Amino acid sequence: MHFLYSLLTAAALALFTPYFLVRGVREGKYLHSLRERFGFLPRELRTNPTQPRRAIWVHAVSVGELLAGVPLARALQERFPGHRLLVSTTTRTAQELARQRCGFADGIFYFPLDWTWVVRRVFDALRPRLVVILETELWPNFLRQARRAAVPVVFVNGRISKRSQARALRLARWCPPLRTFYRRVLDDGTLYLMQSEADAERLRGLGAPGARVYVTGNLKFDFEPSQPSAFVGWLEQQLAQQQRHPLLVAGSVVAGEEEPVLEAYAHVRRRWSRALLVLAPRKPERFADAAELVTRRGYAVLRRSQIGTADVLGNAADVLLLDSVGELAALYRLADVVFVGGSLVPAGGHNILEPAWFGRVPIFGPSMDNFRAVADAFLQEGAALCVGDAAQLGQMWVELLADGARRERLGQAARTLLERNRGATLRVLERISDVLAPQAVRR
Repeated sequence: MHFLYSLLTAAALALFTPYFLVRGVREGKYLHSLRERFGFLPRELRTNPTQPRRAIWVHAVSVGELLAGVPLARALQERFPGHRLLVSTTTRTAQELARQRCGFADGIFYFPLDWTWVVRRVFDALRPRLVVILETELWPNFLRQARRAAVPVVFVNGRISKRSQARALRLARWCPPLRTFYRRVLDDGTLYLMQSEADAERLRGLGAPGARVYVTGNLKFDFEPSQPSAFVGWLEQQLAQQQRHPLLVAGSVVAGEEEPVLEAYAHVRRRWSRALLVLAPRKPERFADAAELVTRRGYAVLRRSQIGTADVLGNAADVLLLDSVGELAALYRLADVVFVGGSLVPAGGHNILEPAWFGRVPIFGPSMDNFRAVADAFLQEGAALCVGDAAQLGQMWVELLADGARRERLGQAARTLLERNRGATLRVLERISDVLAPQAVRR
């Protein structure tokens, strides 16, 4: 079954190669990471076989996983100073952010393609003592190679959505050998540290050994924002000097949500003519399209990339487009009201804990599958609000802006709930310490 899986992934790559090449040439994507994705790592990343300093390898697919994993990576380095700390990502934006936030790491690189000869080359070069994977990214050949090399693989902050489990089980009913394949792949993992009992139960239902599945909570509750950049300080100063208020921040907005957000913003502008919207697309490839949409609706757009700290915000700017990576979380501190994207369209939602840290009530749409347990907990505690469309979002923004006491109460409930659920990083660290302990029983 591993052979068939490898054959299918190779066929898929061959089929989509022209698409990747075109996007690589046009947008500068994919091509820059190919060498590392095929296992050809820089010399400085390789472990010297004559030196005992083995590596702890932490992998985060994209930006969300990376931000959740930074405190854990730092804690691992402090707990195990005799090991090198290596960080890998899959996406380019996460790679750039890792270089900003993980300067304490001994090396940062791209995760290898899941082909046996590629992952074997990487394992031989890095000689890791432990691999830590954020969330539940299961790569069959990678896991099999780790087992053969006697390298423990610990999944942390794991989650399995109800829809993902149902899709996997549906495929297994159509092709019964898949169920055996699931069990074999999951058996290659050392520990599965899940966000919630529901996630743990779904993973067990796919065949994970029950004795290796634990609930340790959500690392994202341990989020701590980085120090505000010069841009954030500039914006705060400009808002005061130009008397631009209220400030609305729509973060992690995906394709199909820019228009509803702008429509909701129009509701606010009818009452507060000096309002300012910060629109933060989730993916860099949406920056240009989002700017065009803003202009088409008749708003003056100012792009973050065009601003220097000596510039003036001015009265003409209606929408500030955040076409940068890593600055959104700190901007929530300045917001009067927020919206967390990926939720008005079926994209699974994004992290609502960042605004909650600053006591801002998260507002999101109905599509929150990727954060369902967190979203439900916030809604049950009266610490978040769910809207169904642009009209409801606009109405909710207006109501909260008009009622400061309610806005403060809901925001404080969000911050309190976040504080109450912190501590997952420490629980995960203790489980990892057990795996790395000399007396730990190896599989």
